[in-house]
Amino acid sequence: MTAYLIVDVDDLLQRLESRGVAQDLQAVARTLLNSAALAAGLGSPSQLVAIAVADWNRYRRPSSSVGVGVQQVFAGEGYDLFNVPDRKVVADALLMHYFSFDDISVDELIVATSRLDISTLVHRVQTTDRARVRIWADEPPADLHNVIFQPLEGILGIPSKGVALYIDFENISISLSEQGYILDIDGLISGMIRQAQKHGQVVHMAAYAPWSQRGSLGPLTDHTGREVSDEVPSRLARASIDPVFSLPGKNSADMRIAKEVLDDSARPDSADVFIIASGDRDFNEVFSAVRTRNKQVIVWGVRGSTSRTVESNPALEVEYVEDFCNMKRHIDVIAASAAASPEALDEEPEFRPSQWSTLILQLDILLKEAEAPTVALERLVRQLIATRAVPDADRADTLINQAAGRGLLIVDPAMDTVTPNPSNPIVQKTRLIRDRIVHRVANTLHVRGWEYVNYGFLLKGIGMDHGLLGPGLNPTDTWRSEWVDILVREGILTRELVPHRHNPEDLVPVIKLADEGVPLSVPPLPGVTQEDVDDMVQRIIVSVEQFTSFRGFAWCPLGSLHRRLRPFDPGTTFQQAVEEMLEDGSVLVEEYENPQSEFTTKGISLVEQSPQVQDVLNNRNAFIRALLNLYESRQPITREALQEQTGMDDHDLDLWISIMQSENVLKSVPGQPHLYSLFRTHHTVCMVAGDNTEET
Repeated sequence: MTAYLIVDVDDLLQRLESRGVAQDLQAVARTLLNSAALAAGLGSPSQLVAIAVADWNRYRRPSSSVGVGVQQVFAGEGYDLFNVPDRKVVADALLMHYFSFDDISVDELIVATSRLDISTLVHRVQTTDRARVRIWADEPPADLHNVIFQPLEGILGIPSKGVALYIDFENISISLSEQGYILDIDGLISGMIRQAQKHGQVVHMAAYAPWSQRGSLGPLTDHTGREVSDEVPSRLARASIDPVFSLPGKNSADMRIAKEVLDDSARPDSADVFIIASGDRDFNEVFSAVRTRNKQVIVWGVRGSTSRTVESNPALEVEYVEDFCNMKRHIDVIAASAAASPEALDEEPEFRPSQWSTLILQLDILLKEAEAPTVALERLVRQLIATRAVPDADRADTLINQAAGRGLLIVDPAMDTVTPNPSNPIVQKTRLIRDRIVHRVANTLHVRGWEYVNYGFLLKGIGMDHGLLGPGLNPTDTWRSEWVDILVREGILTRELVPHRHNPEDLVPVIKLADEGVPLSVPPLPGVTQEDVDDMVQRIIVSVEQFTSFRGFAWCPLGSLHRRLRPFDPGTTFQQAVEEMLEDGSVLVEEYENPQSEFTTKGISLVEQSPQVQDVLNNRNAFIRALLNLYESRQPITREALQEQTGMDDHDLDLWISIMQSENVLKSVPGQPHLYSLFRTHHTVCMVAGDNTEET
């Protein structure tokens, strides 16, 4: 049986020193050998290939921490000393020196390290089918599978200190936000847990904040950039951190934490290490009281927001959250993105609702009410408090200042007024999304004559909105649902539960407009210009006429027609076109009996005597006759030839070519731009040509 033990001496000594553990190094080396032999099922440690890996140039003299010559200790216990001055090549060097021979197959491989550079070796070594691979470290390796993890402290018999963690989450989140950091809750939670575990065995973790109060925390996001402030308590609970509710305000969480720390530290079975995540100086007396009970006190703060009294206290160990949680600043991310080449940029994250969205939406409401380009800062503060966007005026001021610092708002200190920055991308996208959704709701209610819009129907409609195109926009139903929800929360839309029309016992969510005077951005919505509507009118008339005449029906299903014309509907153009035609008396929209269903179907039919319908159909017939002329004279059907035949301008010509293609009258010739073939036996072509359509 071939068994290997690889000990990362650099990592081992660093771990022992960081824990303040006074260990006999010779006993440590011997314990590792004996434990490895026992785990491998060997009769003696001498049957084990033991390798001590280190930059041995650092240990030529006795270690100041262990008081002995490290080389002599491991060599004396029978380890093979393997010198690797450059950690970057440690795995490759070990693999080449010990495992490069084809006849070597390992039955047991044990690696004592917490560093990934050596632990990745486990999947590169040739092993037998029944081999076992073990990692001895402080925590399970994240990216290694099919390995047996054992805590190194248990192997060495090191008594672990108990650690209790108390997080003033409101203080930490606001401090990080004020210093310009992106509040990635995933990184924050994992970083805090990982750092706490470095000090011993974590026995208690709690986070204090006014969890149910909107705006009391900084804007927290997940790793994708989606704001998840409402999900933070559940995420903390899943990570075994107790989310403790405290009232909003400067000293509420402080008093709660102080009381629990003092009570917990007085218990006989209390933790050995107390970590308090708050840079507030109000805890000084608590720190002193806990230290008198022979407890180690560690403070987690944020640089620039931690009290100097705390930082200068020699009895305290201060660690900074942004360091061990690898926090990133907004300005650094923006600078890195600007410096990167377009090819190197990742796909832009989804643009999701955030506290900035709330701020912009509420400010626009105030601007609409005031009918002015700016509003007083005090008025905006009152609005944010009234809508529960923030708990108090201090938090409102902080939010406004942060928004101004990021370029979302333009603040006039002399006049104490504020207005959105219309050129800011966040402002632009927020307004675009609001306008598109509100416009769609209003248009649907008006065109269809409904009292409300079904929630699922609205999400489906938003998903088809070609005006909501761009990086991070309109990717999923979840995204659409979040934006509808924030518009409801900000009082722009309302949501109700109403009985289902086919099953009154079931309640379904529906959406209405909260106010007809919802503020919309000044620029016209993309895809709803009058020219677009006029073009859609012509498409509808041609498509309905072809469907009804070919099938012998009196009406065309409205939903099927919309699906057919969806590629040409940038938003609500189809709805507006139908609305205009109804007002002009060109079409009828009614409920019809559906032979394939017990429910009626909404259908559309043409009023053939309408001047608008006759005009469009005459234009269609004239265009088809031009196609027939080219076809019968055996001339190529090209864009230039059609323009010469019809005398149309570029816009009308492109429109009618597009209509003929969508109705399957024309087909593009592959590989020949602007060259088309005519479907001569098409029903409409035969009808215009005067052929016997029944025979064709």
